[in-house]
Amino acid sequence: MSATFTLQEAADELGVHYMTAYRYVRLGLLDAAKVGGVWQVTSSALDDFRDGSAAGPVEAGSDAPWAARLEARLVDGDAHGAWGVVEAAMASGADVRSVYLDMVGPAMMHIGARWAAGEFDVAVEHQATGIVMRIIGRLGSRCVRRGRSRGGLVIGAPIGETHALPTAILGDLMRLHGWDVTDLGANTPSASFLHSAKRTPDLVAVGFSVTHVDHLAAVHECCSVIRQELPEVRVVLGGHAIRSEEHARALGADVLAAGADQLHELLVNDVRFPVGGGVPDE
Repeated sequence: MSATFTLQEAADELGVHYMTAYRYVRLGLLDAAKVGGVWQVTSSALDDFRDGSAAGPVEAGSDAPWAARLEARLVDGDAHGAWGVVEAAMASGADVRSVYLDMVGPAMMHIGARWAAGEFDVAVEHQATGIVMRIIGRLGSRCVRRGRSRGGLVIGAPIGETHALPTAILGDLMRLHGWDVTDLGANTPSASFLHSAKRTPDLVAVGFSVTHVDHLAAVHECCSVIRQELPEVRVVLGGHAIRSEEHARALGADVLAAGADQLHELLVNDVRFPVGGGVPDE
């Protein structure tokens, strides 16, 4: 059976100062849990740290498991430690794009899968999302591309959709590509999308993220409103609820994009679905 150490005892076992061991925990290098306000470390976690088989040291020439380290801090609700992992990754050469695509995205997807499997309460996922939103807030100032704007984008999720994280990340990644982005977040009415679109200079596209099939009717309404009122503006769809290009087209979209890089290329090249449509499969 694995023994349990206090953080001071773990530091003594590793032959380091207490604050060094604390830094290992906060950077996700040493697995620990807070019990009754006190950090506790198992003997197996110490063994993993020493041999590098889990979150511990990484062999020269190997990539550090930044996504796993971030996930561990998010699941523990450790906002300070989560930011510490991000800072450590960036100090090691990761840029903002890599933080989003290689760390935040995989970590949150795995947390969502673990919740769906019943590993923990949805409160853990919600807390992790809140921490990630704070991280995005701190990274936002770095998502500015110098030079002339490529045009304006309005993005968000329709009524009923409560997931604001996908468009928050998409917005920053599109800003890195040189677009001016207005992110309306989750649960936004179609009229509000239209209101924002009409106020956006040099508007090129309006994008909707939909993750659940229950909200297909809402996103269909959003697409219809924009297409009717602003026919020259491209309507973009994305999200897990959209099965294919044909499905997106039937819902009223001009473009289906799986991520920021693809959306950027489609907009730059003015790619749209062929003229036509269909009946949305809701």
